[in-house]
Amino acid sequence: MPKPTPQWQLPSDSSQPPADWINIIRQACPAAASLPLHYAAQLLWQRQVQQPAQLKGFLRPDAYCPTSPFAFGEEMTWAVERLKQTVHPTTPPASLEKVAIWGDFDADGVTATAVLWEGLKPLLPPDSRLRYYIPNRFTESHGLSTAGLEQLAEWGCQLLITCDTGSTSLVEIDYAHQLGMEVIITDHHTLPAQRPPVVALINPRTLPLGHPLQTLSGVAVAYKLIEALYESLPVPSTAPLEDLLDLVAIGLVADLVELTGDCRYLAQRGLEQLQSHLQTSSPRRPGVAELLALCKRTGDRPTDISFGIGPRINAISRIHGDARFCVELLTSQDPEHCRTLALEAELANTRRKALQRDLLNQARGKLAQLDLATTEVIVLADEQWPTGILGLVAGQIAQEYGRPTLLLSLDPLASEPSSSNSNRMARGSARSIPGLDLYDLFKTQAHLLKNYGGHPLAAGLSLPAENLALFTAALNREVREFKGEQPGAGGPVLAIDLTVTVADLGQELFRALKLLEPYGMGNPVPRLLISDCWVTGAWHRRIKDQRGGQVAFIRTEFKLWDDTVQVGFPAEWWDHYAEDLPQGRCDVVVELDFNTFQKQYRARLVAVRAAQSQSRAALTQFQEPVLDWRQEPAGEAVDGTSFPQSLGQPSEAMLAARTSDMANALVVTRCPAGWAEWATWVKQAETAQQPLAIAYPPPTERAPEAVWKELVGLAKYLSRTGATVALDRLQERLQLSAPALMLGFKSLEYLGFQVQIDSADQVQIQWEAAESSLSPDGPEVRAFLEALQEEQFRRRYFYQVPVSTLTTRG
Repeated sequence: MPKPTPQWQLPSDSSQPPADWINIIRQACPAAASLPLHYAAQLLWQRQVQQPAQLKGFLRPDAYCPTSPFAFGEEMTWAVERLKQTVHPTTPPASLEKVAIWGDFDADGVTATAVLWEGLKPLLPPDSRLRYYIPNRFTESHGLSTAGLEQLAEWGCQLLITCDTGSTSLVEIDYAHQLGMEVIITDHHTLPAQRPPVVALINPRTLPLGHPLQTLSGVAVAYKLIEALYESLPVPSTAPLEDLLDLVAIGLVADLVELTGDCRYLAQRGLEQLQSHLQTSSPRRPGVAELLALCKRTGDRPTDISFGIGPRINAISRIHGDARFCVELLTSQDPEHCRTLALEAELANTRRKALQRDLLNQARGKLAQLDLATTEVIVLADEQWPTGILGLVAGQIAQEYGRPTLLLSLDPLASEPSSSNSNRMARGSARSIPGLDLYDLFKTQAHLLKNYGGHPLAAGLSLPAENLALFTAALNREVREFKGEQPGAGGPVLAIDLTVTVADLGQELFRALKLLEPYGMGNPVPRLLISDCWVTGAWHRRIKDQRGGQVAFIRTEFKLWDDTVQVGFPAEWWDHYAEDLPQGRCDVVVELDFNTFQKQYRARLVAVRAAQSQSRAALTQFQEPVLDWRQEPAGEAVDGTSFPQSLGQPSEAMLAARTSDMANALVVTRCPAGWAEWATWVKQAETAQQPLAIAYPPPTERAPEAVWKELVGLAKYLSRTGATVALDRLQERLQLSAPALMLGFKSLEYLGFQVQIDSADQVQIQWEAAESSLSPDGPEVRAFLEALQEEQFRRRYFYQVPVSTLTTRG
């Protein structure tokens, strides 16, 4: 089944704001008055932020009035009163209660556990009267388990507080009662038909739609419980409530909840706390500081969580199953211990990336056997698939194909012929498309399932394997009927927010769009359409882990151009090779990003297609003149410009003419190594509407072996001194094209060097091998030498080729 092409969807004309909207924004946020606000104004209006009173609280957390935790009503009151009996008991010390926190193994559940742990520690002695329990993803899955409850009962637990789980664990709640425990549930998942018999059930799903607390995640509900408790204590807690907000931000952003109302406010305040960890030598949370350093982020952006901290926390349970040490990582005050734990999370995340890539390829192989015309729900299963990453890959496929997707891991078939497979189970994860509630969908087929639960867009499930075919057919029927009631439903859609040019990209646009952060569900990162552009200098590399090992993820880096610029803008495309980029003019959709850690603006490519604009016909010939100065004699113009060396001396008339032309021409001083490199110069000259002067000297005729030896010498020098060098300086020094230099780096890696290139194109090289290992033999070195020979041949061609050929091929 071929992957469907998403339909690019631009905002309608009716979404344009009124003329005075920009002035209203300036009044609501005076600090942004100097920014070009027309794009931010358009985006705010499109996203239904259209009232001045609403606008001020949206843009500025200091202008938002947070909702009282007691807006949860009597459930919150009951929970607080029960906790006050525990933290301020009137019973003798021998009967002091023990309290356990039951969390979950994803980032929301882990941070919720950490919030309750840190919030209750000042009131209850840890370990002796307070402990936490995180279930194992592989052996227990989400929710309460009888085995875990028995462990806590053996410890002596009398009060159990759940976070990010528990609302539908009716059997386990009853068992907890049998073991002598009372239960307080804090959760944000689906509610049961009847309220469970617990002390309190604090769940935002009990609140009406549109309530400012209605979209809270598990960590935010846990925070609200601690907030209510602190407000009710006769003596204030010694721990400031605000110290928990960085944990709240991590869980909120990582869990992909809708960042509206108090969710947005808590995320904004939490990001302010989060960025403080790398601004001091003694961070309040050493583990968080280590995670930020490992992912090269500073904590001031929501993407620092969604692409940095969040995946590393989630990777622990996805790879190892047991995520209990994640709470320790977030709360420990031992820097060395935190450094060890953070590195473990980093390596687990690297392993997760490789497994995710492999599973995605396998799933795509199975997809090729499906008929998309008759498939409304994608259901794939395999015995070898690890359960920990099924949800991630299901999300990728659902987005690519515009279909709800279920990926399941099957129990192995019984090896003995006499054994029965009637108890064989399928367990996995599902991801949906906007507008289709997975939980409601699964509820229609609950009789075929053993367990299910989750969000409208993400859910987990298990069922007998023998029910799988029937369940798949039933889901397809249900979704087909749903689409019949939803005209135009189905098929992937790429929603585009704004149309910009390459010249718009950069600091000013980024700062204007940053006013709408934090981005997330309900307020996604703006996607920008750039039409009739082109790319140059594309090259890809594999990402390496902290131990220098390559992982299966690819990042292609390139420069993005259009007719509005004379300098290309840095861009990247993840999980794609350089060859995947188009050669001619194209339309692209990008997200504008800024890495505070590396201080660089960059466009992240989301989608690309052939240029649809008819505003500029494709050129078969270069329209500007090409000035041929290759054979001009050596000399110096009156402005100090050196001409290429050749035989003879220039005449005064010739020198004056060339000096006049040079002021207006775009001068090429290095011999191209191919037509793609020449086309880059042609496009720059077209954009600038300047003549193109070829003034490069004869190419050097160095033996490829000599160039290779110089590269090795430079690598040894950089390794010995610890210095870095710009990528373009290395190209200039060695007279190599970017592809040839990448082959050179591969040859160095064959010899034991480690080559790292950061996002600012700075090259760092390390080497610990013995001198005797520097042998020129090997396929990587031979490939580099052969590439040099080919490149030298092409440079000789471009030095001798007639101008007429350059003009017609440009």
